Amino acid sequence: MAMPQNSTRENGFCFTQTLDFSHPSPRPGDAGRTFSAASGRDACGTPVSNGITSSGVPSPSDSCAEPLCSTTPGEEETQFEEGIKYVSAEGEELACGWGGFTPGCLQLCNTSKGVLFFLCVASFLQGMTVNGFINTVITSIERRFDLRSYQSGLIASSYDIAACVCLTFVSYFGGNGHKPRWLGWGVLVMGLGSLLFALPHFTTGQYEARSAAEVGVCGGNQSLPCSQAASSLSGYRFVFMLGQFLHGMGATPLYTLGVTYLDENVKTNYSPVYIAVFYTAAILGPAAGYLVGGMFLNIYTEIGREIGISPENTLWVGAWWIGFLGAGAASLLISIPILGYPQRLPGSQRYIVMRVSEAHQIKDGSHKKASDPDFGKTVKDLPRSVLLLLKNPTFIFLCLAGATEATLIAGMSTFGPKFLESQFSLSASEAATFFGYLVVPAGGGGTFLGGFLVNKFKLRCSGIIKLCLLCTVSSLLAILIFFIHCPNMPMAGVTQMYDGSALPGGHLNLTAACNAHCGCLQETYSPVCGSNDIMYYSPCHAGCKKVSEKLRNGKKVYHECSCVNRALLPGPGDAEAGKCTSSCAKKLLLLCFMFVVILFTFLSSIPALTATLRCVSDRQRSFALGIQWIVVRTLGGIPGPIAFGSMIDKSCLLWQDQCGEQGSCYVYQNSAMSRYTLIAGLVYKVLGTTFFVVACLLYKPPPPESAPGSSNASENGNGDRQEHKPSLPAEEDI
Repeated sequence: MAMPQNSTRENGFCFTQTLDFSHPSPRPGDAGRTFSAASGRDACGTPVSNGITSSGVPSPSDSCAEPLCSTTPGEEETQFEEGIKYVSAEGEELACGWGGFTPGCLQLCNTSKGVLFFLCVASFLQGMTVNGFINTVITSIERRFDLRSYQSGLIASSYDIAACVCLTFVSYFGGNGHKPRWLGWGVLVMGLGSLLFALPHFTTGQYEARSAAEVGVCGGNQSLPCSQAASSLSGYRFVFMLGQFLHGMGATPLYTLGVTYLDENVKTNYSPVYIAVFYTAAILGPAAGYLVGGMFLNIYTEIGREIGISPENTLWVGAWWIGFLGAGAASLLISIPILGYPQRLPGSQRYIVMRVSEAHQIKDGSHKKASDPDFGKTVKDLPRSVLLLLKNPTFIFLCLAGATEATLIAGMSTFGPKFLESQFSLSASEAATFFGYLVVPAGGGGTFLGGFLVNKFKLRCSGIIKLCLLCTVSSLLAILIFFIHCPNMPMAGVTQMYDGSALPGGHLNLTAACNAHCGCLQETYSPVCGSNDIMYYSPCHAGCKKVSEKLRNGKKVYHECSCVNRALLPGPGDAEAGKCTSSCAKKLLLLCFMFVVILFTFLSSIPALTATLRCVSDRQRSFALGIQWIVVRTLGGIPGPIAFGSMIDKSCLLWQDQCGEQGSCYVYQNSAMSRYTLIAGLVYKVLGTTFFVVACLLYKPPPPESAPGSSNASENGNGDRQEHKPSLPAEEDI
């Protein structure tokens, strides 16, 4: 690639003298491309970078402030003065600050590491709020505001809807604008969304548990009449939807402009590592959200108020709103330093000059239009930008591959805890915690490892796509583990008759002679485990007449259960609240292979993102990421949970009965659940493998002569120009 000319003043300095690259030698066509500082001194007389002082003194925060050609010793020892502003040759200020307030202490953060830190905090907060807190508290919100499942589903979907609406606008105009300002305002909007999400707690009256009586014991008060279930509080769902909409708007710049801002301000071969760290923080966020949100749910929603029920009670509502207040305040604070960053970091121009294009070469040569510095600055160029991306088959198939992977990730994150809950007979909280411990090392480790491998082996675009293909094939083989499953724990009236015999024709029969006099209602589902290791729908269905005031292993104990037959002693047995513990011998094998599936799925995420950035022209990177996110969300993120959920629902044995209406599923058939999960996983993994193969075959790299440098530069694939230059003691590459 020829040295760029500054005909449109995009590089921040004027070319007036030859760049001195002693290795490799510049091509004859580059001989006339020169530059100088704004002061008019020659290139070797003044330190040259994209940021200089009005007095010719380099910026202390400029990691690349050293000249590209040799300087005299006196110039290398120039001392920096406090209070000097550092601007580019065309007057662009590169100091960190807000308006005219640019204190010297802030310039210590005006580096790629500083930007990475603040963006990691922002992505952590986004993941913790949207993918952690909301998934954790959605059940409590349903109970507190009398919402149905489809209404809470609309709340969750509002985030993706907002992102799809804003992606095109933000990625197109933000990509050619001041990225840190777009990022900072986005994080601020995200914080406002979190505060708005917590608002209904303060605008409603106190939560009153409708009944503090023991529910579920034989002959006791079983449930509320259906006429009392209606409530005007369900209107607050629109406030929650608006809060989620603001979350989606605010997070849109984070994963498009944030990624490209990092990519533009570090060396090409370090970019995958920076992006991997950024995405790892986003994955650790939901794990923290699950853990912290679970802790808050053990606190009653009206803090300090005495209440006669415990967190195990179905009427309990935890302090779901605390996490949103904290995350909202933190987002508002973190937006302030992000807003202070310059449009580009000091020294970043050097990396732009050294970068070798790996953009896919379109046959008609239309990809060259995107190299025009004026391209993409007006709305008129928007259709042309879309057309250029549509002509890029590598980009298109990488988007489709990303959509298939996003479908699996969305399905796993939504139904992974439910799969563990059913297979291993865990409670919902235990399954969520278990899944969190599984995802943090596999998802976070895979994300970071993917970026590390690209950097370690200095892979070019075609090599990166092959790495994605290898990861997808590996996870495809590992997903075959779903051929095996754990057997269902025996449940009276659901998987077998009360006397242990098989159910006739598979039909449910929760009523037997031992509980016929109890008047049990199917609306009250509170499973118990009898002393005979058989589960029962509720204490009432087990025929239990008394509940002990003392807990056993932290669980309630029910006595005189007429349906529980003791093995050696005559008379009714006991039952403990909760499900029976599973002793599945295949548990460890299933967990190990699930770990492998998650690891290799996330392992390909950063390489695929890096390949997307490299297969398009530099000026289209932000817009390409925006279009990719739209494809990924519309084809993967939004329909993914729906597709997985509809398939898993086919394996349901016992549905919730809400006053004659079918609710959620209580009990799944484990064999059918594994079978349907396997089918869905295989379909999407095969599609993903196919898309990566096609992307690799259709990728057409630039011709070798367009990438300046020796053969050694092409072989190591680091995408940087190999140059002979003096040592740069102030340089911070990573």
